[in-house]
Amino acid sequence: MYRIGYATDIHPLVVGRKLFLCGVNIPYDKGLLGHSDADVVIHAIAESILGALALGDLGKFFPDTDEKYKDYDSCLLLKEVVDMMENKLYEINNIDVTIIAEQPKLAPYINEMRAVISTILKVDVEAVSIKACTNEGLGEIGRNEAISAHCICLLRKKVKE
Repeated sequence: MYRIGYATDIHPLVVGRKLFLCGVNIPYDKGLLGHSDADVVIHAIAESILGALALGDLGKFFPDTDEKYKDYDSCLLLKEVVDMMENKLYEINNIDVTIIAEQPKLAPYINEMRAVISTILKVDVEAVSIKACTNEGLGEIGRNEAISAHCICLLRKKVKE
């Protein structure tokens, strides 16, 4: 049995925060604003998995009103979601992510991002697609005020051993 999940997330860019995407600290003069470390890509991945499992959204499990999650490492958040997935006897077949950012240029970091995410998801790196594009100067992303991520995941039921 297969299940598909889709999610999108967006966070504003601000001065004075580190920029984390897929758990990778990207050198840049701005970072993403959020209650946690605001890793917009991990949030989209985690929420797509929750969606595929019909469990709801991230806020249900990691509310921004809970101080426990203040500046929380999103990699840990994703690990918790993977545990939920495994408890439901599902595993990742593959994920496909698109990051939309005017700056910084992300191509040099894509392989490292894929490696981090594949490790957390417990899959081969070939099951993790991460692409980056700009917004062609349009909207808040095009004005370099925000970064967005979209993710679709395909889960499959684990085969009984």
